Amino acid sequence: MTRTTMPTGRLRRTPAFTDLPTLPGRDEHHAWDVWGRDDEIGTLNLIGPEQRLAAAQAVRTGDMISLALPLNEPDPGLFDERARYRHLVEDTAAGHDDKLDDFYLQSSSQWDGLRHIKAGRHGYWGGRQEEDLATTGVLGIDRWADHGFGGRGVLVDVAAHLASRGTPLVPDQPVEITTAMLDEAAAAQGTTFRSGDILVVRTGWTEWYRALPPAHRARLRGTIGAGFACPGLESSKNTAGYLWDHEFAAVAVDNVGVEVFPVERAKGFLHRRLIALQGMPLGELWHLRRLAEVCAARGRYDFLLVSGVLPLPRGVGSPANAYAIV
Repeated sequence: MTRTTMPTGRLRRTPAFTDLPTLPGRDEHHAWDVWGRDDEIGTLNLIGPEQRLAAAQAVRTGDMISLALPLNEPDPGLFDERARYRHLVEDTAAGHDDKLDDFYLQSSSQWDGLRHIKAGRHGYWGGRQEEDLATTGVLGIDRWADHGFGGRGVLVDVAAHLASRGTPLVPDQPVEITTAMLDEAAAAQGTTFRSGDILVVRTGWTEWYRALPPAHRARLRGTIGAGFACPGLESSKNTAGYLWDHEFAAVAVDNVGVEVFPVERAKGFLHRRLIALQGMPLGELWHLRRLAEVCAARGRYDFLLVSGVLPLPRGVGSPANAYAIV
């Protein structure tokens, strides 16, 4: 490694982004050898007992704040191919049982797992190929459940910061949230990052969508890839390097896909870089209004974040089931 410190000045626990090897024939850095090619949890390796104990120090009141939408939201869903689940309640001699049919695990507040996105012919996290996933449980989201998904969460309230400057985000425009914006908003909050943090970014999109009239929401269904636009993280390699060099264990945003929509092809797909090449969990459609209000009121933006990822063998994604404990 040519660098031994993080952007925060703390000692690194991983190689610098620019020191990571690149894919054959492509100028795209990968972290497949950082924890070994057999690794199955990616950047969650950055959270262990030490980081969880430190995260617990952020708890002051013990209040728990849900960061997830109801399972039937967004309503309607934005993807035509993801049907609305059916909740069936069955009578039993003792009372009731229930089940869900056509339940898409990534239709509401969620985590994208390491089986979700591949780097083209180079494969999934660690270079796994389709046949590896077809014949084994490798990279199933149950691996995250086994490890435990929780640590120090840090909210960067970009929406509030830009609004305070008189330049609020426009929810239906492709506003790029750059690394400079993240740094500026964090500094305005007095927030510093630590290795292993779970970065939570508020754009205000989920709150905006929920407040729309039903007819407006209905018109947005099926528009992903066909005119849909929303603010999100700028999708370039620079953003991927920023997230890696800050040693974030995961990133969650209150928009549809973490990165800005539509994705600018020339800059590339941040999902592919973060999930397939860096092993980083991505959270989407989180509900952050109450958390933002509480953080602003207490003047602190860090908290203990816990997420009950489903222990689903071969799972591709999971409802986030996430809480902030402040």
